[in-house]
Amino acid sequence: MSVQSVAALPDHRPDRVTGARVARLKECIAAADDAQRAHIAEEFWQEAAARGTPLVEELDGEPDHRAVTFLWRGHRATRQVLLMVSHLGDRAHLAGSLMERIPGTDIWHFGLRLRADHRASYRIAADISAKEPPEDPEVLQARLRSLAVHAAHDPLNPRRLPTRWGAGDNSVFALPEAPAPAWTERRGTVPAGRVERHRVGAAVLDGDRDAGSERDVWVYMPPGSRGDAERLPVLVLCDGDMWFGRLGLQHTLDTLIADELLPPLAVLAPDAVDRHTRNRELGARDAFVEFLADELLPWAAGRWPLATDPARTVVAGQSLGGLAALHAGRLRPDRFGHVVAQSPSLWWRPSLPPGVVQKHVFGVPWLVARYAETDPAPITVHLDAGLHEGTMVDHCRTLYDTLHSARYQVTRNEFNGGHDYACWRVALADTLIRLLGAAPA
Repeated sequence: MSVQSVAALPDHRPDRVTGARVARLKECIAAADDAQRAHIAEEFWQEAAARGTPLVEELDGEPDHRAVTFLWRGHRATRQVLLMVSHLGDRAHLAGSLMERIPGTDIWHFGLRLRADHRASYRIAADISAKEPPEDPEVLQARLRSLAVHAAHDPLNPRRLPTRWGAGDNSVFALPEAPAPAWTERRGTVPAGRVERHRVGAAVLDGDRDAGSERDVWVYMPPGSRGDAERLPVLVLCDGDMWFGRLGLQHTLDTLIADELLPPLAVLAPDAVDRHTRNRELGARDAFVEFLADELLPWAAGRWPLATDPARTVVAGQSLGGLAALHAGRLRPDRFGHVVAQSPSLWWRPSLPPGVVQKHVFGVPWLVARYAETDPAPITVHLDAGLHEGTMVDHCRTLYDTLHSARYQVTRNEFNGGHDYACWRVALADTLIRLLGAAPA
């Protein structure tokens, strides 16, 4: 995979815009009486339900961009409607993400001009409190922060994605030029692998080898029985509770294997447990690497016919998990030959207390410096980052430059999106196909 020339691409930054369909609607509503307005609005909602949301329209003279209009159907009690699109709004100024209501109707809308390869998840929250919104900006910000907790999926968008820790789903949109997934939706006709949850010894994570501590691990085994002669490549993937417990990664793997885009492979995916445990264990933690390399992999190899060659072993993760994967490749190239780090939290450093995020880094990020000061490891590294992730994409570019200068085998992909599983799951499948290759004929 070649490095994408980001500077040569059209501007990816979002702009507020009114799409042509809403502009025409507003003109019709303005010229109508009460009865006509109700009829026009009802016809509009029927059209929106048939087309699905958000509305995506071409822009005159701008083939590389689209007008994307998010909609919400309010009622008399609706005071304001907050749109939350992954990494597009300013969390410090939520008022800038409030939808606009067309006077005399129940139609709330928010339009953005976005580059035509954008993919993102989003949620919407409607304020139906008894009081009018406060005029004081600070009080309004506090109210909108409280409102954001209750955000939910878009009822007119059938494309959904589970949330990480909370209840409910996100909604997802992908513009026409967004990278197409290498798989289709779940197909009941393909052979299904199996997913099991196991308790695995993890004494090293609690700092007491005699304590008998354990961790839940999600294990995916491909369809069909295999003898010892058919040892499977292995993917060690952080956050198994998300990938298998919520996203259903097994269905994607089943399809890719059936279509011979991936060879049969095994996946070992430790459960993140909860926010506190995840923040304590992920990042560049030596103990977590030791757990993966010296407890998890030997445990699995004793139960299934798995390859032990690092050239057939991939370690992958997202955010703090991406940093954990990079650290594992650096410390244990004898076990992990390939690293996939998606939106890695390169702002992390050992002195930060668990759970503290400090995305602005002064100087070279801690793990980048560790890679720069050691001899190159015999591993391949792939980096994914979203163009809307702020300093995180800059950190990934710095790491790429460092690894490239040190003559690592390193590739980088920058997708038009944010810190978002909607983007990661597409990019992860593509990278696994490239690293592990197609199944033998």
